[in-house]
Amino acid sequence: MDNILPGDIYLKARELHFNSDVMRVCLLIRITSKTDVSALDIIQNLFPDKSKDFVININETEITLVKEISEAADSKDLEKLASSIADTLSSEFYTHSVVGIGTAVTGIKDLARSFKEAQVALEVGKVFDTERNIISYDNLGIARLIYQLPTTLCDMFLREVFKRGSIETLDQETLFTIQKFFENNLNVSETSRKLFVHRNTLVYRLEKIKKLTGLDLREFEDAIVFKVALMVKKYLTANPTKF
Repeated sequence: MDNILPGDIYLKARELHFNSDVMRVCLLIRITSKTDVSALDIIQNLFPDKSKDFVININETEITLVKEISEAADSKDLEKLASSIADTLSSEFYTHSVVGIGTAVTGIKDLARSFKEAQVALEVGKVFDTERNIISYDNLGIARLIYQLPTTLCDMFLREVFKRGSIETLDQETLFTIQKFFENNLNVSETSRKLFVHRNTLVYRLEKIKKLTGLDLREFEDAIVFKVALMVKKYLTANPTKF
Protein backbone atom coordinates (compact mmCIF):
# COMPACT_ATOMS: atom_id res chain seq x y z
CA MET A 1 0.00 0.00 0.00
CA ASP A 2 2.96 2.33 0.58
CA ASN A 3 3.81 2.19 -3.14
CA ILE A 4 0.35 3.21 -4.38
CA LEU A 5 -0.38 6.85 -5.13
CA PRO A 6 -2.91 8.42 -2.71
CA GLY A 7 -5.29 9.28 -5.54
CA ASP A 8 -5.24 5.68 -6.80
CA ILE A 9 -6.00 4.36 -3.33
CA TYR A 10 -9.18 6.41 -3.00
CA LEU A 11 -10.31 5.56 -6.56
CA LYS A 12 -9.86 1.85 -5.81
CA ALA A 13 -11.70 2.27 -2.50
CA ARG A 14 -14.71 3.77 -4.28
CA GLU A 15 -14.73 0.89 -6.78
CA LEU A 16 -14.88 -1.58 -3.91
CA HIS A 17 -17.43 0.52 -1.97
CA PHE A 18 -14.82 0.81 0.77
CA ASN A 19 -15.69 3.51 3.31
CA SER A 20 -12.44 5.42 3.73
CA ASP A 21 -13.63 7.75 6.50
CA VAL A 22 -14.12 5.27 9.34
CA MET A 23 -11.69 4.10 12.00
CA ARG A 24 -9.99 0.75 11.47
CA VAL A 25 -7.23 -1.33 13.01
CA CYS A 26 -5.02 -4.10 11.64
CA LEU A 27 -4.67 -7.33 13.59
CA LEU A 28 -2.05 -9.82 12.45
CA ILE A 29 -2.89 -13.41 13.44
CA ARG A 30 0.05 -15.80 13.34
CA ILE A 31 -0.74 -19.53 13.56
CA THR A 32 1.88 -21.23 15.76
CA SER A 33 0.73 -24.86 15.64
CA LYS A 34 0.18 -27.34 12.85
CA THR A 35 -3.49 -27.73 12.02
CA ASP A 36 -5.72 -29.41 9.46
CA VAL A 37 -8.36 -26.69 9.61
CA SER A 38 -8.32 -23.48 7.61
CA ALA A 39 -7.70 -20.60 9.99
CA LEU A 40 -8.57 -18.22 7.14
CA ASP A 41 -12.05 -19.75 6.80
CA ILE A 42 -12.59 -19.61 10.56
CA ILE A 43 -11.68 -15.93 10.81
CA GLN A 44 -13.75 -15.06 7.75
CA ASN A 45 -16.73 -16.75 9.40
CA LEU A 46 -16.10 -14.75 12.58
CA PHE A 47 -16.24 -11.50 10.61
CA PRO A 48 -18.72 -12.08 7.76
CA ASP A 49 -19.54 -8.42 7.02
CA LYS A 50 -17.29 -7.90 3.99
CA SER A 51 -18.36 -4.27 3.65
CA LYS A 52 -16.79 -3.40 7.00
CA ASP A 53 -14.17 -6.03 7.85
CA PHE A 54 -11.52 -7.49 5.57
CA VAL A 55 -9.70 -10.77 6.14
CA ILE A 56 -6.52 -11.14 4.08
CA ASN A 57 -4.32 -14.20 3.77
CA ILE A 58 -0.67 -13.07 4.02
CA ASN A 59 1.10 -16.45 3.85
CA GLU A 60 0.75 -20.03 5.16
CA THR A 61 0.88 -18.95 8.81
CA GLU A 62 -0.28 -15.32 8.89
CA ILE A 63 -3.68 -13.71 8.36
CA THR A 64 -4.55 -10.02 8.63
CA LEU A 65 -7.88 -8.74 9.87
CA VAL A 66 -8.65 -5.13 8.93
CA LYS A 67 -11.41 -4.39 11.43
CA GLU A 68 -13.75 -1.42 11.46
CA ILE A 69 -14.10 -0.08 15.00
CA SER A 70 -15.95 2.69 16.77
CA GLU A 71 -14.14 5.88 17.74
CA ALA A 72 -14.81 5.04 21.38
CA ALA A 73 -12.84 1.77 21.19
CA ASP A 74 -9.70 1.72 23.33
CA SER A 75 -6.72 -0.63 23.65
CA LYS A 76 -8.56 -2.88 26.11
CA ASP A 77 -11.41 -3.33 23.62
CA LEU A 78 -8.93 -4.28 20.89
CA GLU A 79 -7.18 -6.76 23.18
CA LYS A 80 -10.56 -8.35 24.03
CA LEU A 81 -11.26 -8.65 20.30
CA ALA A 82 -7.87 -10.28 19.70
CA SER A 83 -8.38 -12.62 22.67
CA SER A 84 -11.76 -13.73 21.33
CA ILE A 85 -10.12 -14.70 18.02
CA ALA A 86 -7.27 -16.58 19.69
CA ASP A 87 -9.65 -18.29 22.15
CA THR A 88 -11.98 -19.42 19.35
CA LEU A 89 -9.09 -20.87 17.35
CA SER A 90 -7.74 -22.63 20.44
CA SER A 91 -10.88 -23.92 22.17
CA GLU A 92 -12.94 -24.92 19.14
CA PHE A 93 -10.31 -25.87 16.58
CA TYR A 94 -7.23 -26.70 18.73
CA THR A 95 -5.21 -24.16 16.76
CA HIS A 96 -2.75 -22.02 18.71
CA SER A 97 -2.03 -18.47 17.61
CA VAL A 98 -0.52 -15.14 18.60
CA VAL A 99 -2.11 -11.83 17.63
CA GLY A 100 -0.34 -8.52 17.05
CA ILE A 101 -2.43 -5.34 17.24
CA GLY A 102 -1.55 -2.13 15.39
CA THR A 103 -2.87 1.29 16.33
CA ALA A 104 -6.29 2.48 15.24
CA VAL A 105 -6.25 4.73 12.16
CA THR A 106 -8.75 6.75 10.17
CA GLY A 107 -8.53 6.59 6.40
CA ILE A 108 -6.96 4.12 4.01
CA LYS A 109 -3.43 5.46 3.65
CA ASP A 110 -2.53 4.81 7.29
CA LEU A 111 -3.66 1.17 7.20
CA ALA A 112 -0.18 0.20 6.00
CA ARG A 113 1.26 1.77 9.16
CA SER A 114 -1.20 -0.10 11.38
CA PHE A 115 -0.25 -3.36 9.65
CA LYS A 116 3.49 -2.74 10.14
CA GLU A 117 2.84 -1.93 13.79
CA ALA A 118 1.05 -5.27 14.18
CA GLN A 119 4.11 -6.96 12.61
CA VAL A 120 6.44 -5.16 15.00
CA ALA A 121 4.22 -6.09 17.95
CA LEU A 122 4.53 -9.79 17.08
CA GLU A 123 8.29 -9.62 16.59
CA VAL A 124 8.91 -7.63 19.78
CA GLY A 125 6.55 -9.92 21.66
CA LYS A 126 8.46 -12.94 20.42
CA VAL A 127 11.57 -11.52 22.09
CA PHE A 128 10.28 -9.92 25.28
CA ASP A 129 6.79 -11.36 26.00
CA THR A 130 7.12 -15.01 25.05
CA GLU A 131 4.32 -16.09 27.40
CA ARG A 132 1.70 -13.69 25.99
CA ASN A 133 -0.29 -14.44 22.87
CA ILE A 134 -1.89 -10.99 22.53
CA ILE A 135 0.60 -8.17 21.94
CA SER A 136 -0.46 -4.58 21.31
CA TYR A 137 1.88 -2.08 19.69
CA ASP A 138 0.61 0.60 22.09
CA ASN A 139 1.72 -1.44 25.11
CA LEU A 140 5.22 -2.46 24.06
CA GLY A 141 6.79 0.21 26.26
CA ILE A 142 10.57 0.20 26.53
CA ALA A 143 10.78 -3.04 24.54
CA ARG A 144 9.85 -1.08 21.40
CA LEU A 145 12.69 1.36 22.04
CA ILE A 146 15.24 -1.42 22.52
CA TYR A 147 14.00 -3.16 19.38
CA GLN A 148 14.85 -0.04 17.35
CA LEU A 149 18.42 0.28 18.64
CA PRO A 150 21.46 -0.74 16.56
CA THR A 151 23.10 -3.90 17.90
CA THR A 152 26.49 -2.13 18.15
CA LEU A 153 24.96 0.39 20.57
CA CYS A 154 23.42 -2.46 22.57
CA ASP A 155 26.78 -4.24 22.84
CA MET A 156 28.40 -1.01 24.03
CA PHE A 157 25.69 -0.49 26.64
CA LEU A 158 26.13 -4.01 28.06
CA ARG A 159 29.91 -3.57 28.29
CA GLU A 160 29.43 -0.30 30.18
CA VAL A 161 26.86 -1.73 32.59
CA PHE A 162 28.77 -4.91 33.39
CA LYS A 163 32.27 -3.49 33.76
CA ARG A 164 33.09 -5.76 36.68
CA GLY A 165 31.87 -8.98 35.14
CA SER A 166 29.80 -10.33 32.29
CA ILE A 167 26.09 -10.99 32.66
CA GLU A 168 26.93 -14.59 31.78
CA THR A 169 28.52 -14.97 35.23
CA LEU A 170 25.05 -14.95 36.79
CA ASP A 171 23.60 -18.45 37.16
CA GLN A 172 19.96 -19.39 36.49
CA GLU A 173 18.99 -19.30 40.17
CA THR A 174 20.33 -15.76 40.48
CA LEU A 175 18.56 -14.62 37.29
CA PHE A 176 15.31 -16.18 38.55
CA THR A 177 15.73 -14.34 41.87
CA ILE A 178 16.24 -11.06 40.00
CA GLN A 179 13.13 -11.68 37.88
CA LYS A 180 10.99 -12.30 40.99
CA PHE A 181 12.48 -9.26 42.71
CA PHE A 182 11.42 -7.08 39.78
CA GLU A 183 7.97 -8.71 39.63
CA ASN A 184 7.44 -7.80 43.28
CA ASN A 185 8.44 -4.15 42.85
CA LEU A 186 11.81 -4.46 44.60
CA ASN A 187 10.10 -5.53 47.83
CA VAL A 188 12.50 -7.78 49.76
CA SER A 189 9.92 -9.22 52.15
CA GLU A 190 7.34 -10.01 49.45
CA THR A 191 9.96 -11.52 47.13
CA SER A 192 11.39 -13.77 49.85
CA ARG A 193 7.86 -14.95 50.64
CA LYS A 194 7.16 -15.75 46.97
CA LEU A 195 10.50 -17.57 46.64
CA PHE A 196 9.93 -19.49 49.93
CA VAL A 197 13.30 -18.36 51.25
CA HIS A 198 14.30 -16.50 54.39
CA ARG A 199 14.60 -12.73 54.04
CA ASN A 200 18.28 -12.88 54.94
CA THR A 201 18.86 -15.44 52.18
CA LEU A 202 17.45 -13.02 49.61
CA VAL A 203 19.52 -10.14 51.02
CA TYR A 204 22.61 -12.35 50.70
CA ARG A 205 21.78 -13.06 47.05
CA LEU A 206 21.26 -9.37 46.33
CA GLU A 207 24.61 -8.57 47.96
CA LYS A 208 26.21 -11.24 45.78
CA ILE A 209 24.72 -9.61 42.66
CA LYS A 210 26.01 -6.21 43.82
CA LYS A 211 29.51 -7.66 44.30
CA LEU A 212 29.49 -9.28 40.84
CA THR A 213 27.99 -6.39 38.87
CA GLY A 214 28.39 -3.26 40.96
CA LEU A 215 24.61 -2.74 40.85
CA ASP A 216 22.45 -2.74 43.99
CA LEU A 217 19.00 -3.86 42.87
CA ARG A 218 17.46 -2.39 46.01
CA GLU A 219 18.31 1.04 44.59
CA PHE A 220 15.73 2.19 42.04
CA GLU A 221 18.19 3.62 39.49
CA ASP A 222 20.42 0.53 39.59
CA ALA A 223 17.35 -1.68 39.23
CA ILE A 224 16.24 0.23 36.12
CA VAL A 225 19.68 -0.09 34.52
CA PHE A 226 19.79 -3.83 35.28
CA LYS A 227 16.25 -4.39 33.97
CA VAL A 228 17.06 -2.64 30.69
CA ALA A 229 20.35 -4.55 30.44
CA LEU A 230 18.54 -7.88 30.76
CA MET A 231 16.12 -6.83 28.01
CA VAL A 232 18.99 -5.70 25.76
CA LYS A 233 20.74 -9.03 26.31
CA LYS A 234 17.56 -10.90 25.41
CA TYR A 235 17.15 -8.74 22.30
CA LEU A 236 20.73 -9.44 21.12
CA THR A 237 20.33 -13.17 21.72
CA ALA A 238 17.05 -13.34 19.78
CA ASN A 239 18.27 -11.37 16.74
CA PRO A 240 14.67 -10.64 15.64
CA THR A 241 13.37 -9.81 12.17
CA LYS A 242 12.85 -6.07 11.68
CA PHE A 243 10.25 -4.27 9.58
